[in-house]
Amino acid sequence: IYMYKQYQLPYAYEALEPHIDALTMETHYSKHHAAYTKNLNDAAEKAGVAGRDITELLANLDSIADSGLRKAIRNNGGGYYNHNLYFSTISPDGGGEPEGALAQALTREFGGFAAFKEQLSALALGQFGSGWAWLSAAAGGKLLLSASPNQDNPIIEGSSFVPILGIDVWEHAYYLKYKNLRADYVQAFYNVIDWKAVAANYCLLYTSPSP
Repeated sequence: IYMYKQYQLPYAYEALEPHIDALTMETHYSKHHAAYTKNLNDAAEKAGVAGRDITELLANLDSIADSGLRKAIRNNGGGYYNHNLYFSTISPDGGGEPEGALAQALTREFGGFAAFKEQLSALALGQFGSGWAWLSAAAGGKLLLSASPNQDNPIIEGSSFVPILGIDVWEHAYYLKYKNLRADYVQAFYNVIDWKAVAANYCLLYTSPSP
């Protein structure tokens, strides 16, 4: 039985149409995400770290002595963590704008939702090759926008910020529908963001004590 479990989708593959097509969702979830999950479990087992919390594991990759296993856990552990976040923050009932503490934080840090959206989209479009654009939060409620290559994220990069929303800009996330038009996918993605889920992620960090 695997220690690291794939996030269970509460919606059908076709539920995010027309913004994200059913075939992309099925391939992304049942092939790519499933493979990251399996490969992470296998590598973590071999490295003797299978019992560790995924966030703690990714923050302490240097503690894995074997360079091959360290790389496998970085790539597949990142892929596992990133996709669990991705699939849990999109929904058929998504779109619109956040409310409450998260909305206030976006205004405070970026000057409002429109300015935030523009900056996050620019990071997603500017990421050369495969990778992610992130909205992350730190204990105490500060926000950060960033981009990471491959399956990296702010945790792997040694940041005190934790992702609460990620836009996957690997081609497998959009190519079947949008081909080379990444900008169209990024624009459509805002129609499926589940801001309640993102706000819940934010509140978990916001209410945790500052280091």
